[in-house]
Amino acid sequence: MTHTFCAELSQQQHDPLAGSAAHAEHNLLISWPRAKWQRNLRHASDMADSLKTQLDEIAATGRRVNLIHRRAQDATCHQVFLMPERRRFDVARDELSHFLDRWRQAHSLARWEQAPPEADLILCCTHGKKDKCCAKYGYRTYKALAAAVLEHALPFDVWESSHLGGCRLATSLVVLPRVRKYGRLRPEQVLPFLRAEASGRRFLPGYRGDSRLTPAQQCAEVALLERLEFEAPFSQLMLTNDQGDEQQRTLRWQCEQGGHTTTFEVQCQSMALLRVDTCADLDQGPTESLVWQATRIEAMKT
Repeated sequence: MTHTFCAELSQQQHDPLAGSAAHAEHNLLISWPRAKWQRNLRHASDMADSLKTQLDEIAATGRRVNLIHRRAQDATCHQVFLMPERRRFDVARDELSHFLDRWRQAHSLARWEQAPPEADLILCCTHGKKDKCCAKYGYRTYKALAAAVLEHALPFDVWESSHLGGCRLATSLVVLPRVRKYGRLRPEQVLPFLRAEASGRRFLPGYRGDSRLTPAQQCAEVALLERLEFEAPFSQLMLTNDQGDEQQRTLRWQCEQGGHTTTFEVQCQSMALLRVDTCADLDQGPTESLVWQATRIEAMKT
């Protein structure tokens, strides 16, 4: 295979972004120097084995655990975030295990707790040990994000992050606590992306869908948002019906803006795509995956 980056191959195959937004609602984020990250998204080379076990146990309960990084952060004093609770803590390295035990036992965390973060967090995957596309594309987008937020005084707190899923869609990022996932975000798209999110809108060129929805529902959601982008950009969508099978689904949505409600029907069809999900799979070659495409959008008469 002549391609050396899974993200390049994915884009050339027209692998859709929509439908790839799966992500846990509940997240534990721990700052840790990126140079120490291992391939596992929540492990570092200078972590005690007992701490790795704790983090694995937390992840097994359904809360996603990611390591985050930025240069200004003290390497031995960790910022810890709980999302969507919007809680933030400063925890010394030698107290981290004790802190996690107390949190899991629902004991007071007052000695570590800081003011809750006012800004949404933007996590940008730069996990090069997991996938080289995340290093190649992720870091330059992270730098552009951090610079734009500072220059334009935008309401976001930007961090590098370990693996967020979808290496082939690098640059991959997520906005918390709203859990909006994006892919293929280029440095030149950073400012319009930030301005869209700051105004409460999704940046549709990179939007992957609502993480609470199924892949087919995400596909329909993104297609409908694209249809409404100019005539009703602040629409609130509610899924009211979803029928069909693994080949085709018909979904109904209520779209509300300015006190006016319109019902839309979106038809989505699945197709098999041969793709490479990560750079580690390049030698093995592509495998078959199911993706969804919207084939019809119709406003229903009332």
